[in-house]
Amino acid sequence: MKLKTVIAKIEEEISIRQAEDFDNVGLLCGVYDRDVSGILVCHDALENVVDEAVARNCNLIVCFHPIIFSGLKSLTGKNYVERAVLKAIENKVAVYAIHTAFDNDFFGVNYGICRQLGLKNMKILQPKENNLKQLTVFVPKEYSEKVKEAMFSAGAGNIGFYDECSFTVNGNGTFRPVEGSNPFSGQQGIRENADEDMISVIFEGFKQGQIVGAMKAAHPYEEVAHQIYSLDNKNHHAGLGMYGDLEEEMDEKDFLGFVKEKFGLEVIKHSAFNNKKIKKVGVLGGSGASGIRSAAAKKCDAYLTGDLKYHDYFLAESKMLICDIGHYESEQFVTQQLFEILSQKFSTFAISKSIEKTNPVNYFI
Repeated sequence: MKLKTVIAKIEEEISIRQAEDFDNVGLLCGVYDRDVSGILVCHDALENVVDEAVARNCNLIVCFHPIIFSGLKSLTGKNYVERAVLKAIENKVAVYAIHTAFDNDFFGVNYGICRQLGLKNMKILQPKENNLKQLTVFVPKEYSEKVKEAMFSAGAGNIGFYDECSFTVNGNGTFRPVEGSNPFSGQQGIRENADEDMISVIFEGFKQGQIVGAMKAAHPYEEVAHQIYSLDNKNHHAGLGMYGDLEEEMDEKDFLGFVKEKFGLEVIKHSAFNNKKIKKVGVLGGSGASGIRSAAAKKCDAYLTGDLKYHDYFLAESKMLICDIGHYESEQFVTQQLFEILSQKFSTFAISKSIEKTNPVNYFI
């Protein structure tokens, strides 16, 4: 299977177009027309991981963190990034990064954390804004279903855990073909009355091109009357962080012990105890100081993340237990999640999980 086909299938499950603007996701190095012999899934595509991929006959690495984040002006092997990229190129190993596309995915990084904690009633902590659009198109009634099916197939009409969502209003449309037109119905110079449906669908903005293209291809008219609106609605099915409820409330110390056990931690940095029960828990994998206020606004009793600074612990105003469990530690389930997703998508070649250690942080206890 060609690399471009493999990538297309991956992006059917996790669209990189939902990544944050600052990120560097997708194919970082590799040739789209090269055949894939095997996939190695990892957290960081470091030099030792490239060696592992070569040893396992895997010529595609699907990593969480992008090994190339900022621009490279040379490739001389002077640092760990350049050495890893050079080794991948020399051994014809493609590297594909997924990072914040998986952070923003409902079933991504934060879903994995919630699943490990056994949380119920999970919701997105910071829903994506300026992400949703609405398309309204006018269609001859007899073509209404065909156009709807085309838009659904292109990704329109998804609202949360529902798909093929639309709203249709029937009415009478008018148009008059003028010189130069080639009308589907009617004659030049004569106003036509048509029995038409007005179809409305909602979609994520990054899908606009494919949806409009599919709609126009299925539409019989030479000129397709349609409007596209940007919505103020937040996308509650995508975004950073999640929150949910524990099966049973816990004392703060019991909760920290529970987290240590579930995540295999040696240490947890946390804010002062508030002598309150822990029931609702917010999480954000990686560097998550940006989610503290959102978790507090959702009235979370505890918030789990990584990479917190001294002053971040004050942000909860003593109303919520803030826990820094570590950057890597909060994202440690990503490799298993990606392995499960890719194993379901591909059965014609091997999917392997990296066994190399890439967490740069160590603890002396």
